[in-house]
Amino acid sequence: MRPRRLVVIAGTGTEVGKTWVTDQLARHLVEAGASVLARKPVQSFSPDDTVTDADVLAGATGESPHDVCPAHRWYPLAMAPPMAAEALALPVPFLDELVTELAASWPDHQPGFGLVETAGGIASPVAADADNARFARAIDAEVAVLVADAGLGTISAVRLAVPALDPIPTVVYLNRFDPKVYLHRANLDWLRTHDGLTLVTGPAALLDLVTA
Repeated sequence: MRPRRLVVIAGTGTEVGKTWVTDQLARHLVEAGASVLARKPVQSFSPDDTVTDADVLAGATGESPHDVCPAHRWYPLAMAPPMAAEALALPVPFLDELVTELAASWPDHQPGFGLVETAGGIASPVAADADNARFARAIDAEVAVLVADAGLGTISAVRLAVPALDPIPTVVYLNRFDPKVYLHRANLDWLRTHDGLTLVTGPAALLDLVTA
């Protein structure tokens, strides 16, 4: 059964901290008494990695890493998933396959929250025929969390990414935000004042918005 509230966690690019934010949100939801499941429909990673994103998220929700990401969607090559699959001579995922697999992965009982983490930046290909923005719309997420760095380049990256998620209501999470850094505070204020965006800088504030 589809979770009562489906949250997609996307990013302005790679290495912005999507997995960390997803992990923290999952742990805060569990601590608040909510039933929560995490999903990473497809993942690519360095063959030297001993811990994948699916392993991290499974640790937060108590699931198996292969519940988080199906075994046939693990690509041990640090490239966008469809590119990694092609380079490894493995079946390349298509959008309808990922959407169907996600829908089939939910249990018979209805969980309160489903957290779905994408792979790479918002415009990165997640399937042969779709980027992460199209995937987020295809799964009918109730809310999107857009993870972005807090420093240089933040405003442009966020402004380019948010429209791609339309019409999904989007919360921008400024990761690694340091209130003592003037640039971080200025970026936060500019995006709130000039663009009217909803921004948070910590898991507790994100929890309040996601559960509202």
